[in-house]
Amino acid sequence: MSLKRFSAVIAAALLAGAAAIPASATPPKPGPQLKAGPPKVAAGTAANPCGMYVGAFDPAGNTGGAEVVATRPPTAQPFEDPVKLFPVKESSTWYYSAVTAESWWYGKVISGSGLYAAELRWDGVEPEPVVTSKRIGGGWDRFTQIEESDAWFVSKPHSYFYGLRDDGVLFRWDTNGFRSLGSYPGFAAVKTMTLISETGTYDTLLATTRGGALYTIRIPLTSPMKPIVKPVRTRTWQGFESIVAYKCGKQGTLLTAVDHDTDSAYLYAVGHANGTATVIESLGKIPTPFPGVTHYAMTGEGEDLFGE
Repeated sequence: MSLKRFSAVIAAALLAGAAAIPASATPPKPGPQLKAGPPKVAAGTAANPCGMYVGAFDPAGNTGGAEVVATRPPTAQPFEDPVKLFPVKESSTWYYSAVTAESWWYGKVISGSGLYAAELRWDGVEPEPVVTSKRIGGGWDRFTQIEESDAWFVSKPHSYFYGLRDDGVLFRWDTNGFRSLGSYPGFAAVKTMTLISETGTYDTLLATTRGGALYTIRIPLTSPMKPIVKPVRTRTWQGFESIVAYKCGKQGTLLTAVDHDTDSAYLYAVGHANGTATVIESLGKIPTPFPGVTHYAMTGEGEDLFGE
């Protein structure tokens, strides 16, 4: 699937999903009234399995990835027609937006020592997107993981950015002006992390450690920043360099775990996180290569997560 076709699929999903929003739903924020995401995300049944879009960057900054569907075994359709950004070390979630004929993807990436807000925009006329970026700041060469929570339909809408530094300190910023919201040490063992919840009172990251454990890191929105860590599994997850999550149903999570050494990925269905009692079902190996130096979720604005 090409990135252009990918955008067309999302646009179709927006139109299909609009009628399903009840009149009593929380009104969206001012601006584009969007409800986007992979078209197979909602049900999570055998007849209508969940799906997710997993993006990737290679060392040169070329885009890649695949649409992954939670059949048994999993099915996948790689993206085609890569777009080149610039050398990328890490990426947070990318979001889709559209107004009339224009559509665009945007997300934050680390390149060299800088953090950038990047964007791919289609004008509805030219087949290739216009690639733009804005440098947010420097000193990011020491950060090993980044993630963003862009929560719309919750009691406390927020857009928070998280970064894990190589000394194990986890930082949080408000993306409105990139204002610091504190930090917390003690995460030096974390290997990779992904967002699974964004509510009006907390965000939750799912993280693996170098020793093979799988943990949830719940971060209350209150200040000072005091994460709550719970073990989900104590071993066997050390082989994955990237994990990417997307919601499945109202409270579940679809998880793609990528092994960079073999460019292979595996799909898991994860129940609502509840410590070691969390149900995790392996759906098998995804039948397409997953090359790249970083992998990330691709979603629509307003697709709030509730995996924990």
